[in-house]
Amino acid sequence: MNVQQNFAVEAIPSADSAAIAQRLKALAVRPQSLTVRELIDRYMAVYAGADTTRAQRLAAWSSLIGDFTLEQVDSDLMHAGRAELAKQPSLTFYGLDHTGRRIFKAKRGGKLKTPATVNRYMVAVAAVFTWAIDERLAPRGWVHPCRGIRRLEEPDGRVRFLSEAERDRLFAECRRSKYPRLYALALTAMLTGARKGELLSLRWRDIDLDRGVALLGKTKNGDRRALVLLPQVVDVLRPFSGDGERYVFGSVRSRCQLPVVIDSPWRDAVARAQIQNFRFHDLRHCCASYLAQAGTPLNVIAEVLGHRKLDMSRRYAHLTTQSKAHAMRSALGTIA
Repeated sequence: MNVQQNFAVEAIPSADSAAIAQRLKALAVRPQSLTVRELIDRYMAVYAGADTTRAQRLAAWSSLIGDFTLEQVDSDLMHAGRAELAKQPSLTFYGLDHTGRRIFKAKRGGKLKTPATVNRYMVAVAAVFTWAIDERLAPRGWVHPCRGIRRLEEPDGRVRFLSEAERDRLFAECRRSKYPRLYALALTAMLTGARKGELLSLRWRDIDLDRGVALLGKTKNGDRRALVLLPQVVDVLRPFSGDGERYVFGSVRSRCQLPVVIDSPWRDAVARAQIQNFRFHDLRHCCASYLAQAGTPLNVIAEVLGHRKLDMSRRYAHLTTQSKAHAMRSALGTIA
């Protein structure tokens, strides 16, 4: 038996069809001899990610290889470029200029970039080249120039957390800080595991103190995440509660909507507390380390910290020894 199928066909007038064909043909033409600098400019014009270092790292690449066209860029050039970046001093964030752009300066002593930092420079520019391929801006058949370049070997992740005595001294000095919200910021960082940039970008509209929840927008990993605010965090934040558009940890002396730069008051508090080798980011390590010592599973620690991969949380695995020993004694202690 023959079964006849009827298909509805949208009729397009021949004149319109010709116009559409012309437009498609024009859109299918790729840019000729696009330079790396032009490509980076196009990429940053549409970049909507949360990586606040992306512009600075791509500016370094633009200065280094910006005059090369994409046809000239290959893995040999990128390998040489990486070697050159590794010879340059490491940078540190020094605040915002009058337009709100982030200012970076070379660290004191001419300290060079670490392998981990150089790897992140490679990740940034690799994302640009991937975008160029996806957007049909790269030459046809162009091979991704970062393909086949192995990441530099990185040392095991740093784990620095405070003893109870150090914690008490630090919090005491944070309470005495010239920035009146430093203690609230430090406590929130330690008890949520959030990154400094994530906390400084929080506005009051993102926080529900009654429910004890703070909602982060796109984080460093590009994900949205909810922070659990424990009662003691809610208690220190509530006195500062303000207009929904204002930053939670913003300037208290200015009406501007820029987040505060806490580098100086933080360094002062750490110095007065006589704590050695401790950075603001280590408050995040404190959170994870205390959780691990309490027997919290690594997958839960990863969720608290916003790690996409469990491997990032394995640096705290050695701190779970006591909880593992207790579980083994409970389950296996009678076997002999």
